[in-house]
Parts: sequence; structure tokens; C-alpha cells
Amino acid sequence: MKFDAIDKNLLELLQKDSKQTNKELSNKLILSVTAVYERIKKLEKAGVIEKYVALVDKEKVNKSFVVFCSIKLVQHSKDYVVKFEREVAKLTEVVECYHISGDYDYLLKILVEDMEAYREFMVKKLTTIDHIGSTHSAFMINEVKHTTAINL
Repeated sequence: MKFDAIDKNLLELLQKDSKQTNKELSNKLILSVTAVYERIKKLEKAGVIEKYVALVDKEKVNKSFVVFCSIKLVQHSKDYVVKFEREVAKLTEVVECYHISGDYDYLLKILVEDMEAYREFMVKKLTTIDHIGSTHSAFMINEVKHTTAINL
């Protein structure tokens, strides 16, 4: 889909604060409220805007222990991959999961309360998934940059 300058500006504004009213957006974009509404609907219908969410402060909900866990499967057969992905998708502690290239097959981003909670997660949940050959965990020391906005 092609975006004009107004679409790009609109998407940037919505990524910063999706609770802005169409009136507020129309003032910033120098468009009518109707034009803003129609552009938003067009972007939603095209799937460019997938959904609207509230971003929760992980510290305030006691989930500030961030772990990046690399996973290597025993084999790369379709059955193993499908089963692993289906099982890991059920784990609420896993907020992101990527099938990656390199020494490991998957990279998980996990949010838990503390080291003890992570150990509990590893022992009782993650390592019970079949076909995991090995894991490697790295713990966040400091969050330097975190954004959900995509630069247009």
C-alpha cells in the first residue's frame, strides 16, 4: 500500500497516542474531521492498523525481570517446529517469540517478577516442551530503548 505524507503523519500521531480524538488529529493534520475518520478507516480496513492497545508499565505490574532466552530444537522437522510454536504461544510469560537464523532456532522475550519466578517458569513450563535441545538465557541489565512505533 502506498502512503502519502498525510497517511504517514497520521500513523505517526496514532502510534504516539491512539487515544487522540479525530478532532485533535484533524487540527494537527490540517484536515477535516471526516477526512481523518475516512483515512483511519481506510488504514484499518487495509490491515495497516491492526488494533489499538494499552501499553502497561512492566514495573508497576511487577513484571520487570526481562529475559531473552535462545532455544535450540533437537531437530528442525515440521512437526517439531509446529509443536514448539503452538506450545510456546500458550505461555503467558513469553511476550515475544521469533524463529531466527544462526546458532539458535528461536529467541523468546520473557517477562517475570524475578530470578526465582524465571527459574520456576523454566522448570515447570518451558523445559517441559518436547524437542528442546538447549537453552541460553540473557538477563536485561538496563532498557536503553523500547518503542512500539514503526518509523515511516
